[in-house]
Amino acid sequence: MGDLQQKNLRILSRDAIKYIAAAAMLLNHIANVFMKPGTLWFEVFCDIGYLTAPVMCYFLVEGYQFTRSKKKYAQRLFAFAVLSQFPFYLAMGQIFSQEVGADFCGLNMLFTLLICFGILWTREQVKNIFLRYSIIGILILCSTVCDWAVLAPVYVLLFVRAGKSESRKRKAFAIAAVLFGGLYFLGGVGTIPLSLNLLLSAGNLMGPALAGILILFFYNGQKAKRGAGFSKWFFYVFYPVHLLVLGIIRVCL
Repeated sequence: MGDLQQKNLRILSRDAIKYIAAAAMLLNHIANVFMKPGTLWFEVFCDIGYLTAPVMCYFLVEGYQFTRSKKKYAQRLFAFAVLSQFPFYLAMGQIFSQEVGADFCGLNMLFTLLICFGILWTREQVKNIFLRYSIIGILILCSTVCDWAVLAPVYVLLFVRAGKSESRKRKAFAIAAVLFGGLYFLGGVGTIPLSLNLLLSAGNLMGPALAGILILFFYNGQKAKRGAGFSKWFFYVFYPVHLLVLGIIRVCL
């Protein structure tokens, strides 16, 4: 009965979950561009948006396994990463910002995914163990100048190791959630009260936890039956376009 009930819950296609992740990312970016840090809605919007990166990493692993051309996949990631960089800077206040000394926000998430793609390719193609892990270590180090630095590569390694095992997938998402919340907690030690730090850290780990719930309990393992071509390009186009729109609004305001 339990297995049957779980199967009945699997109503979301890969594309449907990606749409949810895109909407969550939009909320996160709205918070970071327009809202004051520390406010209730800023934290809510950010925490919801934190489900996006684990979802993107999970589907990168899945997409890598099933893509017909890994070369074309990597080329698409690179092209849209480059295309997205100006909108990313514009939205995050690196261009035309009135704030002096704004923190440098590095490279956008598509560059991070491209690095993660390189990690997957290295695991598959480089046979020498020492060389393989050396390259992977260098790629993880390169991610430190990108959005979701280090965490995204670690998520990808967790998901690729999990394979098709449901128990390993649950462990991977649990580790992803605890790791994200734990890092936030460590960053707040000594700077904010312990009770507030615990509360905010719990909110942070809810994003990866929600990503796990979506994929583990609601994902049916299939593409959308209609509009597959539209969905494929929507996710590449949506990223730079929504950042550009947010950046233009920020500049105008």
